[in-house]
Formats: sequence, C-alpha cells, structure tokens
Amino acid sequence: MSKPALVIVEDDAAFAATLERSFLKRGYDVRLCNSLETLKEVLTDFAPSYAVVDLKVIGGSGLECVRELHARDEEMRIVVLTGFASIATAVEAIKLGACHYLAKPSNTDDIEAAFSRAGGDASVPVAARPTSIKNLEWERIHETLVETEFNISETARRLGMHRRTLARKLEKRQLK
Repeated sequence: MSKPALVIVEDDAAFAATLERSFLKRGYDVRLCNSLETLKEVLTDFAPSYAVVDLKVIGGSGLECVRELHARDEEMRIVVLTGFASIATAVEAIKLGACHYLAKPSNTDDIEAAFSRAGGDASVPVAARPTSIKNLEWERIHETLVETEFNISETARRLGMHRRTLARKLEKRQLK
C-alpha cells in the first residue's frame, strides 16, 4: 500500500518542518515548498493527493497555489492554513478549490480532520453577536489585500490610508 502524498506550501521554515515531521510520523510522503514557483517545480515529479497551503507565501498569495493545485487535480484535498484569517480569503480559497480553511494555530489533528470532511456542516451555530467595526475593518483590509495580491502600497492606496498606517495595523494583528 502506498503512502498518501502531501505537499506543504509554507514560508515559515520552522513551522513547515514541524508539520513535515508530524505528517511523516503519520505515514505521509511529504514535500515542502515556500512559494508558487517551488510548488510548480515539485509538481513536475510529485502528484500529491493532499495539500496544506499557507495564505501568505514568498512572493505572493497562497490562493495562487490553491488555484495551481486544483487545476492539476480537482480531487485533491487542499486545506488553507493561515494566521491572517478573514471571510474574504476563506470564500476565495473555497471557490478556488480548497476543501477547508483553518486559522492558525492549528495542528496536524485539525488538518487531518479537515482533509476527511467532505462537505459543510449545517449544524454549525450562527453567531448571535454582530461583527464589530474593528473586525469589519480587518475584513475589508484583507479583502483588498487579496484583490491586490498582497501588495501593501496598492492596498493602502485603495483603502485611502497611508502605507505606514496599514503596515502598523497588519503588524498589530499578525498571528504568526
């Protein structure tokens, strides 16, 4: 019986190595990438059934990686794992072919559970509390970041704020 093949696209080398060790112990054949370019190189001779993709990778967006992976194999189980979770990026990830979207910190158990969940869960409770202004601002910032392919200067221009102000806001909310 062959090992399940997994590709991890993560720009944090320490976190990627931790995930790799954990999945190797669980019997996966694992390859690591840190950008869309290295992912394309790996995919020339490796056909994964599973993928874990960070939303922010070297030189761009993990959403491009999701698109690339889904284009190569529509049945691949792709989980987007991010410290910059937002509704906008979650929706885009699912539209591009991800089967699940997890906010960091998440562990190998969470990721494997996400791989095995085929559909949505209609029993998830709807939040009774309305979204705060702060969270709405955060959602809008991330939506614009996705639109600009994580270009900080262009995002700041579109939002009508100074680039340094945007950089400070992103630094404050950084979860990595």
